[in-house]
Amino acid sequence: MKRFALAAAAVCALAAVAVPAAVQAWGNTGHRLICVAATRGLPEEMPGFLRTPGAVADIGELAREPDRWKGGGQPHDRERDTAHFIDLDDSGRVINAQGLSIDALPNLKSEYDAALVGVGLDVNDAGYLPYAIMDGWQQLVRDFATWRVLNAAEARELDPGKRAWYRTDRQRREALILRDMGVLGHYVGDGAQPHHTTIHYNGWSRDVANPDGFTTSRQTHGAFEGDFTARVARLDAIEAAMSAPNLTGFDLKARVPAYLKTTLAEVRPFYVLEKAGAFKDADPRGAAFTNARLAAGASELRDLYILAWRASADASIGWPAVKVAEVESGAADPWLAMYGED
Repeated sequence: MKRFALAAAAVCALAAVAVPAAVQAWGNTGHRLICVAATRGLPEEMPGFLRTPGAVADIGELAREPDRWKGGGQPHDRERDTAHFIDLDDSGRVINAQGLSIDALPNLKSEYDAALVGVGLDVNDAGYLPYAIMDGWQQLVRDFATWRVLNAAEARELDPGKRAWYRTDRQRREALILRDMGVLGHYVGDGAQPHHTTIHYNGWSRDVANPDGFTTSRQTHGAFEGDFTARVARLDAIEAAMSAPNLTGFDLKARVPAYLKTTLAEVRPFYVLEKAGAFKDADPRGAAFTNARLAAGASELRDLYILAWRASADASIGWPAVKVAEVESGAADPWLAMYGED
């Protein structure tokens, strides 16, 4: 796909608690840094296993999974590669004025695809990043709900065999949670990169007016994510630039478009800076912009992690379904829901 030939991905080691002197391309280390900063910012209300240095490092590494999935063939790649971006015009519509507004996305991705096809737009060019973020968040809620039930049941169960099974399944769920936090972190990180939200994803689009004379170079995206980011991205600067948690009035289907629109608003400022030479060498203007974008991703991701944890307390899980709150209070036995009746 077009997004994935833009820059070479260099692999480097990142200690979760260290401030790196230099990092590699956003494609790998940028995603690591976003997840590391987000996880290090989690409050004590979150499960303790998430706040260990090992978990922080694992989530940072697992943030790269969606990029490492590439090359599986079809339909595998078609269903994943276009998850990394959404091409919005300057007014926030998908591709052009005929496309859907980012504020009026249908509930289902299949409906989104059909709406684009209906007006003659190519779904492969459009991307579906909002759905990838929403799906990842909802999966994490299910993970957390399952963990809550297993953790509570393990602590209360008197039968040694059942308690051992709960413990083992809790440990399996913890590994899945780290993986799913990393995957969600990847897509939220993509949503913080201006080029992943715009038709101007690699130089100003040649299909629209360019009165300001912004670059149309097809090296623009890769140069920003590559060498420049490698020189300037720093964990300490990202953490310092992170915003305070925004956890009130949460509505997933409103929150995700709002987040992506905030990033879309940074497309023109990026091109203004690029025209002024801010992304050459170690220009402090470009460095500030880069770390601010990484911090925006880390802030949003931290909030989505917390909100998923809180939402899981009100969920029902398993089959036959049990309410998480009832299991945690001791009012329900989850054995059949967790282990199965057959």
